[in-house]
Amino acid sequence: MKLMNDNVIIFDHPLIQHKLTLMRDKNSGSKMFRELVGEVAMLMCYEATRDLPLEEIEIETPIAVTKSKVLSGRKLAFVPILRAGMGMLDGMLNMIPAAKVGHIGLYRDEKTLQPVEYFNKLPTDINERDVFVLDPMLATGGSAIDAISIIKKSHPKSIKFLCIIASPEGIEALTKAHDDIHIYCAALDERLNDNGYIVPGLGDCGDRIFGTK
Repeated sequence: MKLMNDNVIIFDHPLIQHKLTLMRDKNSGSKMFRELVGEVAMLMCYEATRDLPLEEIEIETPIAVTKSKVLSGRKLAFVPILRAGMGMLDGMLNMIPAAKVGHIGLYRDEKTLQPVEYFNKLPTDINERDVFVLDPMLATGGSAIDAISIIKKSHPKSIKFLCIIASPEGIEALTKAHDDIHIYCAALDERLNDNGYIVPGLGDCGDRIFGTK
């Protein structure tokens, strides 16, 4: 795990990097790609929750009574940005099945490259929860910025943003707009091209997850 700065964490775990290489390969089919997105999200969840507080409780094993640690009642929520963010959700829920789930629907206007909101449904007790916003690609940063702005109106305890691949432009835009959140990503790529896609990237993540291209 590498710190780009105090708020940006880039994962260098060998398993994540191996799976990311398979995801980038244009010959990986939708089934494999979808599974890899979930697996990478699960590994990222493991790393991004290192700061969750613990408390000690007393239990009885088959051998003896002992004290052991459990999560300290921390309430979490996962909010994927539709539709590509859904690819990360199952991996996160595999690690923390008790988390509540919200959804924010945004699409990118192909002419302006700006995000347009079409759906917003968050847990009613979002203000009591620590929120993980999920989107595989941080390209221009527009969707992430807008999604986080929407969530902030409900005053959650904290917000973290998890993506698989980020561009330098997206990191800069997101940290400038929301300097109070932590960003976690598996790779920081070179740049954006003229169409707003990450280079070298992995193409349109939503299309590759759902086989719609």
